[in-house]
Amino acid sequence: MSIKVIAQRRQLKIGKNPGAKRFVMRPDLYSSIAEKKVFTEASTHSGISAGVIKAAWEAAGAVIRTWATEGHSVPVPGLGTMRFGVRAKAVEKLDDVKTGLITTRRIVFTPSVDVKDELKNTSIQITCLDEDGTVLKRVTSGDSGDIEDPENGNTGGNGSSTSGDNESNGD
Repeated sequence: MSIKVIAQRRQLKIGKNPGAKRFVMRPDLYSSIAEKKVFTEASTHSGISAGVIKAAWEAAGAVIRTWATEGHSVPVPGLGTMRFGVRAKAVEKLDDVKTGLITTRRIVFTPSVDVKDELKNTSIQITCLDEDGTVLKRVTSGDSGDIEDPENGNTGGNGSSTSGDNESNGD
């Protein structure tokens, strides 16, 4: 099993070198899997009927939404934890603090160690394309498998970072 990525040559329109041609990577997205298929597969793996799994998952979803809106970091069994947060502008004076400083509401998901390990150990296959979509070559990953973890200051070694906005999660 591998993650598929497309690297397509494109003319840059913004950034340091507008007009230059660079290979830009993006995930090669598959079609969405139908919810029913997820429940059917879970049923096959567990021996529990798909209807019971669906009812339990919907109940768990309602509980997770409720607790997250109350400010909790909520475990999503087998996957990680999620919580709600915000991005907001920082101000110097107390009198300037207001809800208008909030720029974005966010869902923050922190994957479990098992999920991170699965990603780390999954190879990446890159298909390189020219501007017209002609395949130029294929490459299989030999990278270290670093995982981005912004909550611990690790951006996965790609040199990117989060915006300078402050984040508050209500915890």
